[in-house]
Amino acid sequence: MTLKERIKNETMVVKALGVVYGDIGTSPIYTLAVIFLIVPPLLSSVYGVLSFIFWALIIIVTVQYAWLATSLSEKGEGGTVVLIQMLTPCLKSAKMVTIVSILGFLGLSLMIGDGVITPAISILSAVEGILLIPAYDETPQVTLLIMASLIAFALFAVQRKGIERVAAAFGPIMVIWFISIGSVGLWYVSKDLSIFAAMNPMYAINFTLDHPAIAFIILADIVLATTGGEALYADMGHLGRLPIVKGWVFAFCALVLTYFGQGAFVLTHPDSVGSPLFEMMHEFAPSLYIPFLILTIMATVIASQAMISGIFSVLYQAMITRIFPHFRVQYTSRELHSQIYISSINWFLFTCVIIMLFVFKESSKLAAAYGLAASGAMSITGTMITIIFAYRKAWIKMIFSSISGTASIIFFASCLLKIPHGGYWSLLIAAVPLSFIVLYTQGQQRLYSSFHSIDKASFLEKYKQHYSQESHIEGTALFFARKAENIPAYIPKTMFQNGIIYERNVIVKVKPTYEPFGIRKEFSSLCEGLDLLVIHVGYMEVFNVEEILKEQGINERTIFYGDEEIVSKHIAWKLYAFVKDMSPSFVSFYNFPQEKLIGVSRRIEI
Repeated sequence: MTLKERIKNETMVVKALGVVYGDIGTSPIYTLAVIFLIVPPLLSSVYGVLSFIFWALIIIVTVQYAWLATSLSEKGEGGTVVLIQMLTPCLKSAKMVTIVSILGFLGLSLMIGDGVITPAISILSAVEGILLIPAYDETPQVTLLIMASLIAFALFAVQRKGIERVAAAFGPIMVIWFISIGSVGLWYVSKDLSIFAAMNPMYAINFTLDHPAIAFIILADIVLATTGGEALYADMGHLGRLPIVKGWVFAFCALVLTYFGQGAFVLTHPDSVGSPLFEMMHEFAPSLYIPFLILTIMATVIASQAMISGIFSVLYQAMITRIFPHFRVQYTSRELHSQIYISSINWFLFTCVIIMLFVFKESSKLAAAYGLAASGAMSITGTMITIIFAYRKAWIKMIFSSISGTASIIFFASCLLKIPHGGYWSLLIAAVPLSFIVLYTQGQQRLYSSFHSIDKASFLEKYKQHYSQESHIEGTALFFARKAENIPAYIPKTMFQNGIIYERNVIVKVKPTYEPFGIRKEFSSLCEGLDLLVIHVGYMEVFNVEEILKEQGINERTIFYGDEEIVSKHIAWKLYAFVKDMSPSFVSFYNFPQEKLIGVSRRIEI
């Protein structure tokens, strides 16, 4: 390997630390603080808790994500949508396809449900560190909430312009963050090296045997140390597996040192359990506390940014694969097509973050609600990868995925106890995208079954007759169709009933594939004046249809598309009709010039 290649590889590792590990990297700010609200900082308790955290990082993050999940990819891409696309062709039973689809839909929704808590808890917990500065130790909580809200507003407001210019700094900042928390942790660990004995799983087992009820309860807070683990798999396509795995080795070492350092600290400072990381840093280097606080806020903003970008990306995939309604998408980078902005989603997330801040008011109360949806998403991922390994007969991996998946389910079962303490908020938020997905997929299915399309052969026969006998409008017209095999009813209505036939007519079909990336074009001339263009696109591909048309030498004058007016007596389909009317049309979603668009309306009863 040349020096240039080595530098490039290490640069990708640094970038991975900024993109992938923001959420899990900021978990030490609040994880132990929340646990020690329930468990007194006695020797056996501290060792038991640290043992739980260490093995959670091993089983859930290292085994389930860094090893098993990242070994499953489509052209290097990972995530819930990839798992759905990977599993669907393997399943012969329609019932199994439905079950897998529902699991995938739940996974997507739960990711969003807990995702909105990430900025709230991360930013607020960082801002609360101000209370350890002597001059600001009596700052009212409402002031801290306003500060956190302003930081959140600034974060969401800049999304429209893109974060490409500042994103380059995310990796180095997170490197400094991990070195800082790891170094301080190492300092306190060095004072009591016996703390490393907590790596022995027997401490977690003995704690469970001595206090079974408490052990089950605190698992719901232990899981906070693993939140963000899903990003190792979801962001694999942006960076590659190797940089993510290498980055995890670095992050894992820093996390273990900071958790064990905090454990050693609370054993000698039992009154500092309210915020052990900040208390530890304040004692270690008082003069560096304010710079560390600023670094903490920057790290939490990076963690929040990763969540926002991740949700934009996964919802775009859902739109392309037609399991989520279309929302208007803006491209924020000329060089990176994957950098996108979805305004309505952005401000929905911001509204949810503000609601979370002012409902819970304190980071410790937010933590009491956090983790439910994340553990649910982990359980679903564990289940899906186990099924995939079983189908592929990769028995060793299936055994390990069964173990990690079972652990995820146990964590999720414990997190169900959070529902009365605010955990229902993440479920309520997750219910919003889930409702959209279920309503949209079922509505689309009903709508498509109501279509009266014409087979291609019958259409061509009639088209040739009309094209040869009638005058033509100068220029080229596009007609969008959902299926290349059949012709939607609006096309013959436009051409034959309304007499609108151009010199050149092109039927265009955009077809998502099971591959994450790649664009393949099939162009065929059906007869004089009529062409068919089928564009096969990966479900993660961010592409420009107009550019593809120009590459094919198509310079359209007018773009026709079917615009259905849905009529129904059923409340669910009325809601579907409302959602469909509020969403941009297919051609608007792909940013065609509005002045070229002509929607041909049809009244359809479902």
